[in-house]
Amino acid sequence: MSWMTWITWFFSSLGMWKILQKYGKATWQAFVPGLRYYRLGQACGRDKEGLYCLVFEVVCRLLAAAAKLLPEESKPTFFLNVVALVGAIVLAVFEIRVIAGLCQAFELKKRWIVFWVLAASVASMIIGYSKRFQPVHAAVADEEILAGTQPAELSAPVAESESGEGLAIHVRARTARAFGKTRYLLKDVHLTIPNGSLVLLLGGSGAGKTTLVNAITGYEKADATIRLNGIDVYQNYNEIKHKIGFVPQQDLLRMNDTVSKTLGDAALMRLPVTVSAKERQEKIEAVMDVLGLSGRADGLVAKKSGGQKKRISIGTELISDPELFILDEPDSGLDGVIARELFEKLRSVADMGKVVIAITHTPDRVADLFDKVIVLARDSGKVGRLAFYGSPDEAREFFGKSSMEQVVLAINSEYEGGEGRADEFIEKYARRTAAKEKEVTVHE
Repeated sequence: MSWMTWITWFFSSLGMWKILQKYGKATWQAFVPGLRYYRLGQACGRDKEGLYCLVFEVVCRLLAAAAKLLPEESKPTFFLNVVALVGAIVLAVFEIRVIAGLCQAFELKKRWIVFWVLAASVASMIIGYSKRFQPVHAAVADEEILAGTQPAELSAPVAESESGEGLAIHVRARTARAFGKTRYLLKDVHLTIPNGSLVLLLGGSGAGKTTLVNAITGYEKADATIRLNGIDVYQNYNEIKHKIGFVPQQDLLRMNDTVSKTLGDAALMRLPVTVSAKERQEKIEAVMDVLGLSGRADGLVAKKSGGQKKRISIGTELISDPELFILDEPDSGLDGVIARELFEKLRSVADMGKVVIAITHTPDRVADLFDKVIVLARDSGKVGRLAFYGSPDEAREFFGKSSMEQVVLAINSEYEGGEGRADEFIEKYARRTAAKEKEVTVHE
């Protein structure tokens, strides 16, 4: 390595060290080839690209060292040099991606990427030492990088229970890799929902409502056992997925079709080919009757009100007669009267012996229609945990609140305008459940 190369390496490393210092992450690793781009990637939210930089840097250096041990004109040397060249190209691509993330974090124009590639030492020194350049869009604050890595310890974790009927949910953990760490998104969520139940799913932002729904439906599998009427959802996914209906917040409908055409197409797609045309039509009529759509079958979807469109969306899922029905904010954008009417329809669906789970941000106007309430809360380690499962009346008593919205405020963090009591109620519920399990064991 020439003296000019040493000088370039030293000043570029010095610049990277100052850049990391602006993130509060100044470290000697900025002076280590490979590791410096790894640390930069972690700082600016390109941790995966940074890790690839580290891997390919090590590989390229090992290949170069191996090539020097062999005769210069030999075929193995030529092969190693070719592989090293390909590795260097790939390394350069990932380094550019890290640089692009860095420029985005510092709100620099794209020409800085070219500047860095041509003169890394000069570009890094300018960005690192100039007070004018500050990381405006750091990927995640330090506390968020650690979020989920250290779940709060419970004195009595909620235990699993067996159940043949209804929906048995046993999520031991749902994890993800981020910033080089394993993060818990959900932990220890165990409960059983009887058939014929309309269930309210509550929780603040980041509590894991969507994660739990995805785990239940098998869309994103967790370390979990999910049983629907005794059948393991994960082990029998191809069989059971047709028994699960999901209605997203946004209506996915063709506006220029009639209601009957929309439900007819849904029936053709979702029902087995063995179902006759007559049986199919009977199912369509039954669904329209349950949802109050019978007198509006010939009208265009585009002409329907928001509440009617939501009922049509529900109908497209209900047509296959699912045993489990999940709805994400079905009352979003609807006024109180229409929302009430919609949930009364969902009540009638649950009364058909199905499990219906709904997420809503305005629960109090329809709370009396629900049989059960699931409350998820984000503990002090920023992990989604089960804070309560029971009837709405039991929930109000458990949290000492008069409304469901106050329940959510009790578990929300203080910076979200809440009381920050999530750990208290998660622990309280775990102790209560453990006491009930002990009582059952004693009686047995």
